[in-house]
Order: sequence, then structure tokens, then C-alpha cells
Amino acid sequence: QVQLVESGGGAVQPGGSLRLSCAAAGNIVSINAMGWYRQAPGIERELVAMVTTFGMANYADSVKGRFTISRDNAKNTVYLQMNSLKPEDTAVYYCNARGVRSAGSWYSELWGQGTLVTVSS
Repeated sequence: QVQLVESGGGAVQPGGSLRLSCAAAGNIVSINAMGWYRQAPGIERELVAMVTTFGMANYADSVKGRFTISRDNAKNTVYLQMNSLKPEDTAVYYCNARGVRSAGSWYSELWGQGTLVTVSS
């Protein structure tokens, strides 16, 4: 069974930085794309950033220039470096993986458990 394990959330002041990590565990063969969504109270879950196996990334307009997504294919891990954080970035951040092939299984989409990011003075 494949699981996505997130880490790196927490509380930070406006203008600060945080780095999120998400590792896929479970006899992984390949993962087409990995990335992050977020959900704030009362708001639908939204895409933050995604990156493919070949390093092609896309970002939500609200985070362009502030957030950077990267991926270590050998470790099946995706990172989200968040700089110049704003209060409106406060949300639960969810790791997402698409097209996951493991030994004997295929998953079209997987989600992590979520990690809380709070930006407040």
C-alpha cells in the first residue's frame, strides 16, 4: 500500500518561510506528478503547485514568485519552499500524487493527511 507522508507545517509570522516535504512510501515504481493543494476554512481545496517527473511545474497565480516546488525522483519526495508568507496562505496543505505505480498496484490519485500552515503575527 502506498502512503504519502507530509512534514514541515507550523506557525510563522508574515514574511517568514516554511518548507513542506512529502514522501511517498510503499514500493514505488513511478509517479507521474506530485504536488500540493491547500484548503482554508470555508474555502474549496485549491491547487498550489504541481511538478511532473520531468520537472515541469505549474503554480497558482497567488503563489507565483513566492513558492517553489521541487522533486527528488530517487526519493519519491516533493518539496514546497514557501517564502514571503502572507496571512492568506494560512490553510491545511495536502500532498497530492497522480499516476502512482507501485509493485502490483496502480493509483490514479493519492492524498496525504494534511499539514497545517498558520501565518499570523
